[in-house]
Amino acid sequence: MAEDDSQVELSIDLGNEDGEVVVKHLLSSLPLEAVVSQTLYKAGIKQPVQLALLITTDEAIRNLNKQYRSQDKPTDVLSFPLLEKPIVSAPADQLWMTSDRPHGEDFQTKQAFVTPPEITMHLGDIVISWPTVIRQANEAGHNLAYEILFLFSHGVLHLIGYDDQTEAGYQAMICLQQAVMEATGQKT
Repeated sequence: MAEDDSQVELSIDLGNEDGEVVVKHLLSSLPLEAVVSQTLYKAGIKQPVQLALLITTDEAIRNLNKQYRSQDKPTDVLSFPLLEKPIVSAPADQLWMTSDRPHGEDFQTKQAFVTPPEITMHLGDIVISWPTVIRQANEAGHNLAYEILFLFSHGVLHLIGYDDQTEAGYQAMICLQQAVMEATGQKT
């Protein structure tokens, strides 16, 4: 899969224009499309894709986490897959189940749309909390670029079907994320 086969639609909403300028400047220098392409390549996905990335506040991600996961707390990254079922080939204990997703029963009863391989598939949306990126980078001793790309790769893995609710899924995702960071030349 060529790097230009992936498209990332970027939005930044921090409620602070100065902060948004700083984040936009950082992201403009980062290989977002390469991270998507490498994440998909490492997971065995070869189809062109597009996805949306929103960088936001702890409060905004907390509200989304509460609404969609019934967890009233901020988190680092949320993923909202548009797929009806995982497209990655992995053991079942590493994947999300359709019934675990919001409105899972509706997805199961509808006729599935199959995207032809030559058409760009929209995977869904990823939301990352900028304040959490800063905190986690400081705690782990990572630079901000590494932390945000690591979380971005994590979000892409969720979009294609991986889940970290089991130890097997968590370990598989971390291993893939680390391989992506190495492949894209990212250093902590």
